[in-house]
Amino acid sequence: MQTQIRPKRNVGPESLKPRRPKRFSPLMLIGISVPLIIILIAGIVVIVPRINSHAANANMNCSLIVPPNPLSAKGLATPYQLVATDPNMGPCNEANAGQAAFVQGAVIDPATGQISVYNPLIIDQGTQPAAQPVVPNLPVNAIVGLWFGFNGNNLTLQGQNNSLAMGRCTNGANNSIFGQFAYCNARAFFAAANNAIRRGQLTPPALGTAADGMACPTVRDFSVIDMDQSDNVTTTYLITGNGTIAQNTAANVAALQNAQTQVNASDNRLLDVALDGALNCQPWTAPDLADNGKMVPALPLNEIQAAAHQGAPMALVPLGDPMTLNNNNADNNKTNLYRRGVDQPVINNTNNGNTTTYCKNYLNIAPARIQLDAQFTKNRPSPDPAAANSLFTFLAQRFNTAFGQNGLNCTGLLNVQNPIQVTTDGNGVAINATINAGNGNNGGGNGGGTGNTAAPNCSVNGTVINGCTGTTTINNQTCQVTFDKANNQINFNCNGAQNPPTQGQPGQPTQPAQPTQPAQSNQGQPALSRLSPRSRTRGNKPNQHNQARAHKVKPNKIPQIPL
Repeated sequence: MQTQIRPKRNVGPESLKPRRPKRFSPLMLIGISVPLIIILIAGIVVIVPRINSHAANANMNCSLIVPPNPLSAKGLATPYQLVATDPNMGPCNEANAGQAAFVQGAVIDPATGQISVYNPLIIDQGTQPAAQPVVPNLPVNAIVGLWFGFNGNNLTLQGQNNSLAMGRCTNGANNSIFGQFAYCNARAFFAAANNAIRRGQLTPPALGTAADGMACPTVRDFSVIDMDQSDNVTTTYLITGNGTIAQNTAANVAALQNAQTQVNASDNRLLDVALDGALNCQPWTAPDLADNGKMVPALPLNEIQAAAHQGAPMALVPLGDPMTLNNNNADNNKTNLYRRGVDQPVINNTNNGNTTTYCKNYLNIAPARIQLDAQFTKNRPSPDPAAANSLFTFLAQRFNTAFGQNGLNCTGLLNVQNPIQVTTDGNGVAINATINAGNGNNGGGNGGGTGNTAAPNCSVNGTVINGCTGTTTINNQTCQVTFDKANNQINFNCNGAQNPPTQGQPGQPTQPAQPTQPAQSNQGQPALSRLSPRSRTRGNKPNQHNQARAHKVKPNKIPQIPL
């Protein structure tokens, strides 16, 4: 934040000259008083905005004015306006990373089933954008869906000329907002997409195989979720030096020199950028209508792909998700409204949204895969250097918080110790983590066995493979090594043939792989109680009893990997 520099007092030669004493006069008193009053008034005018600008760091509850006809081409190209929900708490500024809001749009052509992306712009109320938004060319009878993300606590959608009704927008239920998340017309968009899939017009791409030998993760993978899955978006904006905002397009990057990128602290972005980058996976992308068809990821693409290909057990928003709580109580209606916004089945007799079951799956899957993938994530940059020093430690402390009392309270529901313990430095930054993956997990895959054996390390002809999962060369052939926890065996796949290592079939090493002892867990390590030093509240109106929330991925910290 820039601050104004106060004028300096005159300390030059003129101020040092001796002055003759003057007689006091009532007129002189008046002459002195009037300028002083003017100066005081001017000081108040200057100081108050500066005080408010500092208060902006504390005001984490903002409102977003939705423009008229938000699902039309004109509405998409009309900037949304950010404003404080309660002006007494200070202003809200889109250039402030901690207060930034984001809109993500997706468009489906009902005739062809093809999806494209358009991310509307957000500016501060009463300002102008740094560059006028691109007006998208929409297909005939296009069906548009909108999703919202927020780096603060509670984002409230505010209508303009009946825009919320026209956009079929959902901000929460029963006067209790979700918090950082909202959507408009999502149900119609997903219905059209699912129809296109059934007609064979739209095919969600296969997940592919990650560098760890397992399926690439999705937003419904228990190794990816945290206390509030499927939230926030992948939209980014450009912030100029004077605080004006523009869509992040190639044209604007070229025109607005030295503009900074503003990003949403998003589970979707964590997957599409950080995790996919580390595991050699590719997110599903679609053409950006604002950026000459550049291929970009998006929340609805992630959800559609996960619905099509995520293995069991599939992570679905539970009743204990802090964003779906109503006054700190479970709310079926609010949870179902959230699920509909991300194309998840509603709660029923077979899918009851039980948080304890959710926690069991979380425990069985996430720690093992975080440990398994450490070989790929330890050398990757942290999405939030203020919280962790690598992607590995970031994921570890993220799980530690989400699983613990300040998150889903899985430790209390399951009556277990947190399987991931985190070591922090003097600044509270996670610098190491120990993982006890022997709690009935299945090696990180969603579905499979329930053995109690943690994945060992393997030595193949002297080369150690962490977690017995990775790639090695055997007899001049490239082989994939995987540990099958369900059957407690190590598998080798050379030229497409998968064989247990002890059967002596072609393609096996001349010497069997020798498991080594896995790293010992240190339960004495202090647990990190938050994902960063600051906690926040979400999921309810400010006048309700909010639940303490842990800070998630901070803005401007996700590695800027080209997509």
